Amino acid sequence: MRDLRPDDPADVAAFAHVRHVALPFILWTPEAVVHHLLHTHPDARSRSLVAEENGEMIGTAQVGLVHDSPEPGQAYLNIYVHPDRLRRGAGGLLVRTAEEYLATEGATKLFAWVLDEPGNLAFAERHGYARRRSAHFLRFDLANGTLPPLPSPPPGVELRTAADFADDPRPMFELDAETLADEPSDVDVEFTDYEAWLAETWRHPLLDRELTTVAVVDGRPVAFSVAYTDGGTRYATAMTGTVRAHRGRGLAKLTKTDSLYRARAAGYTEALTGNDIDNAPMLAINKWLGYEVCGTEVRHVRELG
Repeated sequence: MRDLRPDDPADVAAFAHVRHVALPFILWTPEAVVHHLLHTHPDARSRSLVAEENGEMIGTAQVGLVHDSPEPGQAYLNIYVHPDRLRRGAGGLLVRTAEEYLATEGATKLFAWVLDEPGNLAFAERHGYARRRSAHFLRFDLANGTLPPLPSPPPGVELRTAADFADDPRPMFELDAETLADEPSDVDVEFTDYEAWLAETWRHPLLDRELTTVAVVDGRPVAFSVAYTDGGTRYATAMTGTVRAHRGRGLAKLTKTDSLYRARAAGYTEALTGNDIDNAPMLAINKWLGYEVCGTEVRHVRELG
């Protein structure tokens, strides 16, 4: 058991590989792994841990405090073990190490995502974690699937991209902060630190500003669909949302559809996304677009004494 070595390309590549084979519904690249470790806010006390067997990396963990929540003491640990190396003790070792570390950092409530599969759920229960909400992973075949026609923008709405805000991203920060506050979640999060958002979100290596569609009214962004790409053939929606004052106008559907059309034109062949099961409006949009559920994960929580 040790920390990931961010300055070792082979170590980082192995971490990204384990994550990819354990959770193929999310984009993992070595650059994204390093970015998470080095650019997460210092107050998160973030660590990336690895478990090895005979020199082979077989398990990974990303752990930290939810520093941007108004409720103190909340933390996360997400453990993933190579599917061909299960039941060798790596997962349990990662959980124990993560819990001990987070407790020393003041954590009192630990949240973890667990794949909705019998073995994973039983593992979480054995370690004292209780089930909470669920979320679906969804996939759309961009190469062969049929997208519905692109809706027309409502009067007064202009479609642009995140790249158009490169000189001054603050309006994008404000849009992100408002929409995130209304996302279904067990943990309330508030975006208040613009510089931290720039480092963690705006400069994220997977963010594709050219494929991130933004709906603009009177020069201000009011809705967006954030695109991540892996530099190959895979595209993912990281967030789709609309500010409260402009909801009910079809802007989420509009921005996401536009982004998908441009992703296909750019050569991407697979589109991925995820939705909380309580987010009925977004699930309806994704069903209309042609996405199909390809996996489910369950949020678990453990309260430390």
